[in-house]
Parts: sequence; C-alpha cells; structure tokens
Amino acid sequence: MSRKFYISTPIYYPSDKLHIGHTYCTVATDAMARYKRMQGYDVMFLTGTDEHGQKIQQKAEAAGVTPQQYVDNIVSGIHDLWKLMNISHDRFIRTTDDYHVESIKKIFTKLYEQGDIYKGKYTGKYCTPCESFWTESQLVDGKCPDCGREVIDAEEEAYFFRLSKYADRLVEYYEAHPDFLEPPSRLNEMVNNFIKPGLEDLCVSRTTFDWGVPVEFDPGHVVYVWIDALSNYITALGYGNDKYDDFEKYWPADVHFVGKEIVRFHSIIWPAMLMALDLPLPGKVYGHGWLKFGGDKMSKSKGNVVDPVVLVGRYGVDALRYFLLREFPFGSDGNFTNEALISRINSDLANDLGNLLSRTVAMVGKYFGGKLPVERVADPIDDELLTMAKELRGKYEEQMEKYAFQNALIEVFKLISRANKYIDETAPWVLAKDEANKPRLATVLYNLLECLRIGSSLLTPFMPETAEKARAQMGASAEEFGWEAAGVFGKLPLDVAVVKGDALFPRIDMEKELAELAAAQVPAEEPKEEEPPMPKLPDITFDEFCKVEMTVCKVIACENVPKSEKLLKFQLDDGSGEPRQILSGIAKYYKAEDLVGKTLVAVTNLPPRKMMGQMSNGMLLSAEKGDKLNLLMLDDSVPAGSRLC
Repeated sequence: MSRKFYISTPIYYPSDKLHIGHTYCTVATDAMARYKRMQGYDVMFLTGTDEHGQKIQQKAEAAGVTPQQYVDNIVSGIHDLWKLMNISHDRFIRTTDDYHVESIKKIFTKLYEQGDIYKGKYTGKYCTPCESFWTESQLVDGKCPDCGREVIDAEEEAYFFRLSKYADRLVEYYEAHPDFLEPPSRLNEMVNNFIKPGLEDLCVSRTTFDWGVPVEFDPGHVVYVWIDALSNYITALGYGNDKYDDFEKYWPADVHFVGKEIVRFHSIIWPAMLMALDLPLPGKVYGHGWLKFGGDKMSKSKGNVVDPVVLVGRYGVDALRYFLLREFPFGSDGNFTNEALISRINSDLANDLGNLLSRTVAMVGKYFGGKLPVERVADPIDDELLTMAKELRGKYEEQMEKYAFQNALIEVFKLISRANKYIDETAPWVLAKDEANKPRLATVLYNLLECLRIGSSLLTPFMPETAEKARAQMGASAEEFGWEAAGVFGKLPLDVAVVKGDALFPRIDMEKELAELAAAQVPAEEPKEEEPPMPKLPDITFDEFCKVEMTVCKVIACENVPKSEKLLKFQLDDGSGEPRQILSGIAKYYKAEDLVGKTLVAVTNLPPRKMMGQMSNGMLLSAEKGDKLNLLMLDDSVPAGSRLC
C-alpha cells in the first residue's frame, strides 16, 4: 500500500484581484506536494474558494448580477492564475458545489441534534468585509482588529456552536501534541490571547442575508462561514456526500498551510468542530508569515499589491516561484521588493545555476563533441565536491520535512556554488591543451554534470519547468532524474551526451528593469478597493418613521471629551430653552472649535446613553462613505427647534 500525504491551502475568498501574497501560500503548498510525489507518496493537494456570505451578496447586487454569476466569473480567473503559476492541485473545491452544500447541511444538523449547536441571539459588533463578529473589548480603536475597518452594530437571532465546551480539550491536545501548531510562536499566541481569557461560543448562522447554505430545520437561517468554509477539508474527500469516496484514505490531513491571520480559525475553531464530530485532527497546522510591501501587509485596499501575472510575464514562472520560497523563511514575514527579486534572479539563477549548466554543457561540446569518453582519472581535489553531492539529498530532506523551504534551497545552491568553484580549481581549459589530460578532463566534466543532475532533481518541486530544461541539456533520462536517483552519485552513463540549449536565466539590467517594472506593477486606475455597499436595513412602516424626532439644533459649545480620541461633547440649542448635551464620535473628522455656531440636525427622542462617564441625549445625523464622514449641516437661517418632516 502506498504512503499517502494530504496537504491543503486555505480556501480563498473570491477577490477580483489575487495578489502575490495569495500566490505565496499556494506555491509553497505546491512545492511540498511535488516533493512528496517525488518521494513516491500518494498525494492529495486541495485548494479552492470560499464563496458564500454577506459581502459576496452585496457585491453581486452592486454589479447587477446574481451571487452565483459573480463568483463564477472570479473563480475562472483564479483557475487561470493557478495554471499560470504551474500549481498541481489534485482537487479544487468551491463552497457553492452541490456536494459541499449537501455535506454542510448534514454537519450542521448533526451538531445541532447532539447539542453542540443551540439557538440564541447575537448582539455585538460585525465587520462586513471580514464577515467576523467581535465583542467591544476585541475591537482596536473601535475598529475591526483584523482589517482595521469600521464595524457596525449587529443584533439577530442566530445559532451558536459550543466552542467554550472544548477549551480544556484543546489545551490538553496542544500539550500532548506540541508540534500540532507551528511555528511555536503561533501556539503561544492562541493559548494566551484566546483560550486562557475564555473562549466564547461561536455564532454559526445568519438571518440578515440569504447567500449561503440554508439550515435545513430552520430555513430562515443560513450556515455561517466557520462551519461552511472550514469543513471543506473533509467534504472535499466525500464526508457527508457521494461525490468522493476517499475520506477514509486521506483523512486526517497531514498539514494545513494557512496565513497567520487565520491561524485562530484553523487551530481553535476547526479542531473543536472535529472533536464535536468525533473525527481525528489534522497532523499539523502551519501558519506562515505575510509577504509585505513597504513594510506593510499587501492589501488591495491599501494600493500596495504586487501582480504575479506581471512578474511571470517578465521573468517566467519558475523565477518567481524560486524567489518566493528562497527569499523568506516560510514561518516569518518577508518584505517584497523588486530589487530583491531581480538580485535573486541575477545571483542565484543566472550567475550560479544558469552559468554552471551553460559552461559545463559548452565545454563538453567544445572538448568532446558533445559526448564524454568513458576513461576516467580521479583526483583528491574531487572529494569535497563529491561528498557534498552525495550528502545533499539527506540535508535537503531534513529541511523539507520541517517546511523550511528556504533552507532546503540553500543546501542545493551550496552544491551549485561549490561546483562553480570546482571549475576554477580544476581549470578544464588548461587540461584541454594536453591530449594526455583528456581522461582527467572528462572526469571533471562528468562530476559537474552529476552535481547538476542531483541539484536540478531536487529543484523540481520548486522550479519544475527549469529542472526539466536542465535535465534535457545535461542528457539525463527520466530514470536518472528524481528522488531515488538524487541519492546516488554516478547515475549518468559514463559516455553521456549533452544537448546545448538556451540560457536558463539571462541576466537583468537592474536600473532599467526597475523603471519598467514600477510602471507595469502599479496601475494608477486602481489604487484602492471599492467600498462594499452599505447593508440594506429592514423595511419600516410610515408610522414607525414618523416616530423619529429629528430636531434642528444650534451648536452653543463643543469640546473634546477627556481621555477619548473619538468623542466630541456638544452643548446644543434645540429650541426648548435648556441646553441639550450630545456626545458624538467624530473627533477624527472635525475640530471642536470649528463647529461652534453651526446648524445641525439631531435625533432627540432617543433614550439617554452614558459614554465615557457622561450622558448623551440624542444623536447627530451624519453621512458616512468609506473613510469619510460629514455632519448634516443646514443653513443658519433655519431656527433652532424646527423639526424635519
């Protein structure tokens, strides 16, 4: 029976612009999948898209299409990008797939019937872009702690998963399986920041939109993202459906690769769900770092994304794949720069690998007509190089098993670099001057070809097209190129014949390229993500609207509230003869002294509310769009106490 290996990326939200940060995780997963296939494993590599939710529904409405039409269009672009990046996934799941929907209904019902899901009411803060609920204490400066955007008040009937029930079991599991979550810093963060302060039960259904999997026993609810999206790792194998039948074969997964921003979901919520379903947990969750641009996380809304399509068009897919996994340790953040990319291509790929192959093949052609003779003469100067070549696969494997892609590539290029030095040490051009030295010359060139064969074989998971081109030039057969062959020095026939080819990676003019690349990468027409439309509120009757008392007020005085960066305190003339005090969180948009004497509109029949220890009697009307807010101001000729009608 063959060994199995199940690896996955997170399923991606179907954004209309996938940037290089998304590509990073998928390329790493692909490299690991290809490596395991080289070793003879039966690999399942899963990726896909998370397509339900309020934000998708709002974007579809804004575009004048159905949610399904909206996601279908974007997902086709994701398929194109993964094809461009040479991603070898075995299965691609969409949460709108019929079989997944079928499974989610069954999972939700099972958890409800066994008491792990119960009905209640959610009251708190909600971030629409992230589709996340937050408590007041979890907000950062009153905004979503994940994306930094504004949140809205939310209250609705909902079903909850008893996440708190599994807190102790999670900690016990972590203690028994200390390698479950890596790097170790991620585990410390989960325990200290989320579990120890007390896990709260998790909202797992919504009623304010209908783009999602309906709850079968309560059709007014749709299943929320956690159960819907996270369950893809098992539904894609046939759990709860008849589409596939390899759940028993592949589950539990060996590793989930995820970005560090969603480690909490995969290391707390997902394991708790599996415990509730009485299923084994994955072997590992690996939370990789972010690719940053200018020191900040790449984000379309910040206008700092890097387009992988542009880079592939200029340098080829393998150069980009190599750079992503060589430049940055997989568990840490890395700062992307065009200079670093070009430097890495020039130094490693053009100067070291490309130059070694080109020189070696050219010398075999020049000195032996393209085919080596079988006579050999060894020399002690060969020993260090040959030892490195023979030990490379073991060192490489040790790093790959730790998901240390950068270190595995460093080991390969140590051999490449040493082989280039070996050329200078042995001086083949000098040996070629004396016919008596031809057996020694053939030995030197054969040793170089063997180092290229072993090194290129181990580059296959990272640079599959380049490895194949190198194999063809050095005259290696498929049987002489691969995992088993990489562990043996001397697999090439003694009379190997080479085939001269194009340079693998031409050198790049840094200064010229940076200027052209800057223009190609930064589209001026798309500096910022379009804001999603405001959520539609439920209809009210005319009588209900008439109950809202909107009163014209003159600003008598205005000042900042001590110890608050957001609040301004207003003393208002509302026509009643007594000043009305209202607190408003608009200090970010207005200076207090600029508002004195202005004519504003306030809702004056709201119950009093205490804010920062002071009473607020009403609410000022304003208009908000994105990061901008404008108070509703009237002409000063409108008298205080007038009512809007």
